[in-house]
Amino acid sequence: MRARGRENATLPLGDSTTTIQKTTMSFTASNKVVLTTTQKTTQKTTTTKIGVRRMTSTRGGRHVARANAPKMSPPDAKSLVDATETFIFDCDGVIWKGDSLIEGVPETLDLLRSMGKRLIFVTNNSTKSRAGYTSKFKSLGLNVGAEEIFSSSFAAAAYLESIGFKKKAYVVGETGILEELDNVGVQHIGGEADAGKQVTLKSGELMHHDEDVGAVIVGFDRNINYYKIQYATLCIRENPGCLFIATNTDAVTHLTDAQEWAGNGSMVGAIKGSTKQEPIVVGKPAAFMLDYIANKYSLRKDQICMVGDRLDTDILFGKDGGLRTMLVLSGVTTEETLKSPENDIAPDFYTDKLADLLCLKPVEA
Repeated sequence: MRARGRENATLPLGDSTTTIQKTTMSFTASNKVVLTTTQKTTQKTTTTKIGVRRMTSTRGGRHVARANAPKMSPPDAKSLVDATETFIFDCDGVIWKGDSLIEGVPETLDLLRSMGKRLIFVTNNSTKSRAGYTSKFKSLGLNVGAEEIFSSSFAAAAYLESIGFKKKAYVVGETGILEELDNVGVQHIGGEADAGKQVTLKSGELMHHDEDVGAVIVGFDRNINYYKIQYATLCIRENPGCLFIATNTDAVTHLTDAQEWAGNGSMVGAIKGSTKQEPIVVGKPAAFMLDYIANKYSLRKDQICMVGDRLDTDILFGKDGGLRTMLVLSGVTTEETLKSPENDIAPDFYTDKLADLLCLKPVEA
């Protein structure tokens, strides 16, 4: 939090510490999840200047300073590509906006493939399955295979499969999640089947729920309603051990190329509010998808570059995972936001759009 005021004498107010319990996931050789609970102590040192209260913090013993990222030059682009074996791309805002392909993307992907780079596409949008995204890539003229696509709908199903989940899942979400659950043999209810259901709240009304539901998955849902919120709430609060899984907590998303739309964070927030529980997040910036991908392909994380348009999901996903990072300004984040004093997430480089990597294309004689 930052207040503004006159610059005068500094008066120390003291230190405080906060202990946070965090559960992390790791993988065995067969892609089974191992859960580990750790505690992290965050120290905050607060000082004040007359009329001003300022706060600085340490994260894991590391001082957090204002982000300072260089704009990528052609030499920077060469050194980044030379050091990278695998590129992970966000989709919305990097590859496309809504249903419109961003200029220069096909040529850039072709260039990177010709240089022997592995390309992986990761999206927090759970409305489609990998099969659905394969069709979208094809409709935009891009040759991308299902094995190169990792959506948050796939991540939700992969997480349940990795823990040996045998119960039913209740879904707040769309077709993508349902199709991926079918692919791993997880029974499910809810989703689009509950789109038109209403609650009248007449005297004595009681909603019954399935006591065999062992997980509630909350993904983006254009047809979210009070019935779904209540059903999910009952499962999480009343079914012993019921998991609360969020595909992502994005505040906004590019569902069309005309504007930003309220994202899955708004749906997840409703369930958090009614259950007073924090979800297991399987999409960016949580580590699950990165660990799954790195384990599946035996990748070294220091040879991966994450390319995205969001600081708090894509770039944080990369930084927390030990990856190189490149921010593109073709989506959500503006240069003003990147350079704001309030921002402390710095990519290794930033550039206007993915096609800026075409500066590496050999000049034809």
